[in-house]
Amino acid sequence: MKLLFLLISLGLTGGLAYAQSSPTKTIYGSVIDADTRKPISYGTISVVGQNKGALTDARGQFSVSIKGDTLPHDLIISCIGYKPDTLHIRPETNTYAVILLPIVNALNEVVVTGVTRGTLLRQNPVAILAISRRAIESTASSNIIDVLVKNAPGLNAVKTGPNISKPFIRGLGYNRVLTLYDGVRQEGQQWGDEHGIEVDNYNIDRAEVIKGPASLMYGSDALAGVVSMMPNYPKDTEGKIKVGFVSEYQSNNRMLGESVSLASGGARWSWNLRGSVRAATNYQNKIDGRVYNTGFSEKTATAMVGYSGQRGYSRFGASLYDNLQGIPDGSRDSLTRQFTRQVAESATDDIKNRPVVPASEQSPYQFSPLHQRIQHYRLHTNNHYQIGNGEIDVLLAFQQNVRREYNHPTLPEQAGLYVRLNTFNYGIRYNLPEVAHIASTIGVNGMYQSNKNKNGTDFPIPDYSLFDVGTFVFLKWQVDKLTLSGGARYDRRQLRGDDFYLRTNPKTGFDQKVTLPDTAGATLQFPYLRQSFTGISMSLGMTYEFSSKLALKANIARGYRAPSITEIASNGLDPGAHIYYIGSRSFKPEFSLQEDIGLTLTLPDVNIGVSVFNNYIQNYISLAQLVDAQGQSVILVPGNKTYQYQQASAQLYGFETQFSLHPTGWRGFSFDNSISVVYGYNRGNLYSDAGVNGEYLPFIPPLRVSTGISQTLPLKRKWLSDVTVKADVDYNAKQDRYLALNSTETPTAAYTLVNAGIDGLLHVGQNRPGLRVLFQVNNIFDVAYQSNLSRLKYFEYFTQSPNGHLGMYGMGRNICLKVIIPFN
Repeated sequence: MKLLFLLISLGLTGGLAYAQSSPTKTIYGSVIDADTRKPISYGTISVVGQNKGALTDARGQFSVSIKGDTLPHDLIISCIGYKPDTLHIRPETNTYAVILLPIVNALNEVVVTGVTRGTLLRQNPVAILAISRRAIESTASSNIIDVLVKNAPGLNAVKTGPNISKPFIRGLGYNRVLTLYDGVRQEGQQWGDEHGIEVDNYNIDRAEVIKGPASLMYGSDALAGVVSMMPNYPKDTEGKIKVGFVSEYQSNNRMLGESVSLASGGARWSWNLRGSVRAATNYQNKIDGRVYNTGFSEKTATAMVGYSGQRGYSRFGASLYDNLQGIPDGSRDSLTRQFTRQVAESATDDIKNRPVVPASEQSPYQFSPLHQRIQHYRLHTNNHYQIGNGEIDVLLAFQQNVRREYNHPTLPEQAGLYVRLNTFNYGIRYNLPEVAHIASTIGVNGMYQSNKNKNGTDFPIPDYSLFDVGTFVFLKWQVDKLTLSGGARYDRRQLRGDDFYLRTNPKTGFDQKVTLPDTAGATLQFPYLRQSFTGISMSLGMTYEFSSKLALKANIARGYRAPSITEIASNGLDPGAHIYYIGSRSFKPEFSLQEDIGLTLTLPDVNIGVSVFNNYIQNYISLAQLVDAQGQSVILVPGNKTYQYQQASAQLYGFETQFSLHPTGWRGFSFDNSISVVYGYNRGNLYSDAGVNGEYLPFIPPLRVSTGISQTLPLKRKWLSDVTVKADVDYNAKQDRYLALNSTETPTAAYTLVNAGIDGLLHVGQNRPGLRVLFQVNNIFDVAYQSNLSRLKYFEYFTQSPNGHLGMYGMGRNICLKVIIPFN
């Protein structure tokens, strides 16, 4: 730490001394969008050969000082979503206007996740995808993670119903995928299966997905990659208050979504507010009818304030998230296959003789007494400023996640699981002035957490505190066609917890938490916890641009992940997951070594990208169902399976390809294709060559092929424009490489989903932006399917079924309508 701050001080001192030693000339300018003629905020202005730069403010304006005695100079202007441009400074001119073209080709997109400075995708050796606002707005799906999955090959989701999607990257998920919101790591008991990502689905402006270890920049929990979501930032509205609106309806589960936003700002200060609600009943398909207890009701509110100056910007944000979510368990009548419901406590519950849920309770917007409530609160600030010839970024955030799962039918107001997680995130990094074509960054980041069990009756994890700290150095050297980048990081995590006692409450008969000295008659559920984990992460990457059209990428990275609290200390029931977890305190950290190599070809009519990866993980931690000596499932709590964590080596490898055809002579036409596949193997000696009986890893997505075609129609009516007709086919191959050991998984049949839609801009008045209207039909042919990554596939109490179907199926045909009214 002392070395880190010494380096920062030297960088600041050197930069200030350098700036004062030469006569300067100030250049003023503005940057605007070539299509909309609107200013572009937070663009980067770099002075070639001077290690100087600036940022555009909320009005797209900038000023930068250059050496006055060595004219002429060149400025490089780069903004996310736009083609970079070079501005030639003339001695007689001090003021300039720069017009940037929006990027059509995603391979030339500027990305910011996982790097220290904005970097062109084709120059970044890391496998990373950028998903634009336009792609997000024109995709209708159940939640934001599903929207991103539709647009990012190699990204999948483990699902527990329409509103619960956990991102998986190349076969890895949960605490191995880090989710960021405005640069802040999302912390909300992400080890759990039965809740999604706690963000406003309508407030995501763009997203980036890193595929592969990103531990160098983020530390533990980024072993598999990062899903980074950027919200809508405050903008300059010239002092006017502007209103935006989103309305959405989906027919299958009668999902209703509404979102209203307000924004205003000037050249320095600006703000925006957004409130959103989404509610849905149980979804349906032609096998199960309506799937009981899969509805939800979600409310969010966000506020952001931004300050923009000549040397940088600050953003301050606050958000509230409140979600009521049904907890499906899959219980049914054995003959009719109608869904049944639990009416007795687990000790007296007869699963095979539960009452059938009447049809009248399947479609209204109401919840079973057995449901969960997730609340998430966030305060954060991001700051980026130029100091001397360098740049500094400072991030601070506080999050609180409150999770209740109500699983007592005789006492519905009593939560089974009730936990509160407080997290303080911090980060600082300094981009040093470039020397000899080397751009370097040093930084430190981490978090402090405190988790408490509140007034619950089920306790899968103990109370604990966690402290993470990591320091890193990142270097990038770029000359002509070659770019080399890499770095190293050291992380340390400390976990602390006291003895945790349980005792039966004589009034309710349920377990309750007790503390010293009142522990008479109690049992020690969790012994005290004192563990530390350390890890070193490294990466080295290369990009060689044979030309502006063809680039080769290669990257090798060592990732690190400390075991999660459930993996090392769990010993109890998670009622929402219907799983009794058992951890092990002897686990070691996971370390991965992943190699990536990719090739990108960018032509006027065609874009092609190919990426191949191999990932070997030491000390890989996975779940296995616990069985007795006769191979029968161990049931510690009736109606719930028992899983125990285990550790061994693992290997995952595969590839992704993308092919996009957009002929210049056929305006508005696009033909997009992608193929992705991943193979996952347990490399422990116990399961060598065991096949489905232990060799394959669980939750591995099968071969997936996506094909889409779209045509923008040349309509230029006063009331209608920008009309696009589109259709896509999503093929998922059968998965016969599954974990059959102890009946953990079953094979999954192949299926093909066909979707189609149309969207366009409706103009309702002069000088007003259009209303974007999207009409889309998902699963047009109402195919009955089960995804290998759906947990609902395994919610089943019987081994045989009169109709030949076990488990729950995915969503049937779904007609979607979305209306977006932008700020006006």
